[in-house]
Amino acid sequence: MQIGPYKLPSPFVLAPMAGVTDTPFRKLCRRFGAGMTTSEMTTADTSLWQTAKSRHRLDLDLDAEPVAVQIAGSEPDQLATAARACVERGAQIIDINMGCPAKKVCKRLAGSALLRDEKLVEDILATVVTAVDVPVTLKIRTGWDPENKNGVEIARIAEQCGVQALAIHGRTRACRYRGQAEYDTIARIKEMISIPVIANGDITSIEKSLEVLRLTNADGLMIGRGAQGRPWIFQELMNGLQNRSVLIPLAKNQLRDIMLGHLEDMHRFYGESTGIRVARKHLTWYCQRLVNADEFRYEVVRVRSAEEQIELTRKYFDREGGGISIAA
Repeated sequence: MQIGPYKLPSPFVLAPMAGVTDTPFRKLCRRFGAGMTTSEMTTADTSLWQTAKSRHRLDLDLDAEPVAVQIAGSEPDQLATAARACVERGAQIIDINMGCPAKKVCKRLAGSALLRDEKLVEDILATVVTAVDVPVTLKIRTGWDPENKNGVEIARIAEQCGVQALAIHGRTRACRYRGQAEYDTIARIKEMISIPVIANGDITSIEKSLEVLRLTNADGLMIGRGAQGRPWIFQELMNGLQNRSVLIPLAKNQLRDIMLGHLEDMHRFYGESTGIRVARKHLTWYCQRLVNADEFRYEVVRVRSAEEQIELTRKYFDREGGGISIAA
């Protein structure tokens, strides 16, 4: 898959997820073959970039091309200013979020709320594309609600404005994450436009991933929740696409080292206090793929020091019967 001058090494990319896809997690997913990783969604209001949260979200992966940053907002000029500032920091791709269904985002008429105003969508995209000399990409949903699926129209607008790739979550904003994602709209969009189309939504297994590629004819897949606690899914997907053995036989010590390395990166990146707190949710996701992990999970998410998190994780893998990865 080609986005501007960048040929991605894999069609499977990591979805930007606020509070999840931070620098340590993106690094881990790239290690397992993610074709591209994008920063967590960052506000286009640059006056807020001095907060600790924004500083962490704008910690760019300058050692891995292409460096992609996602921004969210509703004012064309503000988004253009933010895009230029991101490019000055090293961004090589600017991604605009018009897919987030969160209330706190939509009440500011950002994220998927923008899908209700096609003229504003056009103004935003045209302004940002003109403002920067790097590829601009877009993340959308299929529409505002099931009665107002305008994903095809939004896709046409995006291509006409110069957007160079489009990621589509197979739900409307009103659906949030409920029910089943649908892929017919993504397939229609793929037929209508010539820029790369990336399918997203409910792609949590290898078999489902390959089926979605077939159903939509998409150029790539965007993996979100499927990568939580399973960053090696990108390597599994490439194996499946190339008709090799789908499952990676993760040995107990390999899984242990993945988790310990991830913990250490989070503690280092955020500092101990915040790192411990952020690590808790990742540990919970890992535990969903482990056996005999109930006691370990209960204890490890309650400790108050980085050393204890590390030590409890080591002890879990040292005991007999623990640490076997469940391929879900």
